[in-house]
Amino acid sequence: MTDARAFLRSVQDRIALSTWQSPDDEKAARHRDALTFGAYAETWLGTRFNSKGEPLRPTTMQEYRRLLAAPLAPFAQRPLSAVTRAEVEAWRASLLATGRRTQTASAYGLLKSIYASALENDLITATPCTIKGGATTVTGRKVAPPTDDELDVIVASIIPRFRALVLVAAWGGLRYGEATELRRKDVRIKRRAGEVVSVALSVERAVVHITGEGFKVGPPKSDSGVRVVELPSFVFADVLAHLDEHTGRFGESLLFPGADGANHLMQSSFTRYWYPARKAAGREDMPFHALRHFAGTRYAATGATLRDTMARLGHSSTGAAMRYQHETGRSSELVAKMARRVAD
Repeated sequence: MTDARAFLRSVQDRIALSTWQSPDDEKAARHRDALTFGAYAETWLGTRFNSKGEPLRPTTMQEYRRLLAAPLAPFAQRPLSAVTRAEVEAWRASLLATGRRTQTASAYGLLKSIYASALENDLITATPCTIKGGATTVTGRKVAPPTDDELDVIVASIIPRFRALVLVAAWGGLRYGEATELRRKDVRIKRRAGEVVSVALSVERAVVHITGEGFKVGPPKSDSGVRVVELPSFVFADVLAHLDEHTGRFGESLLFPGADGANHLMQSSFTRYWYPARKAAGREDMPFHALRHFAGTRYAATGATLRDTMARLGHSSTGAAMRYQHETGRSSELVAKMARRVAD
């Protein structure tokens, strides 16, 4: 009886101090205290969907798992609710000290998103991710597209099997995954009186390679990525020659297959030939993606509007499109045109 009274008094005291919890609440609290960041992150991954209600793309999921396994590994076994702002700030500072600013920003952005969900689900009372601008970074490195002369050298230097791939990327602006998923059926050729008057590429799919899973074919990066890209006439001959010499005869035959002629082209296999070609042009710094920047810049220089360029490159935002338009070195020519217009 004495024990029961003592227990009752303790309960009354906790109620008075607003510290009492029901048995169910105490059980939930113990669960929250025991829940590790790693365990919650795994649950979080399984419930992620994009804005259209679709599961995350394989490449996005792969990148999230890479970040969790590497830069975010120090938090894996820590109780979710025990991680502090000071701990997060120290972790971020140590990553920045390695010079990997882009990876640091990506990892912090993922950490912040996971903790935002935990806060919404009442698993924590406050987020430890409060660093303003922590998920953004400016590396100072910019992608410089090739000049016309540099592109000519690259096209002349690369092996014939990949000549058309370079031209399609440079003058059509296709992403690597879009170009290497093209098939014979996606090449639209129009003839008039036996002469080719139009060659266009129907971009409806893209391919990515996931470590441990192989190639995955899906839609382009965004809805705007589904498009038809007309090629300039001066690349017709190279594309048609490629179809005759390096592409299978069936509609499903890959336009730019791997060495076996049947499977997708690994980017690591392509770079064995890309690196020497760009070196010959004096551009060892240039990624293949710079050809897409070349396409955006040259298309805009013809007088295309920003919307025109977005449609051609498959961009869904003006901000993304603007990153693919570079200064062309035509300042003197443009100023001269201004002067002539005033004079007229």
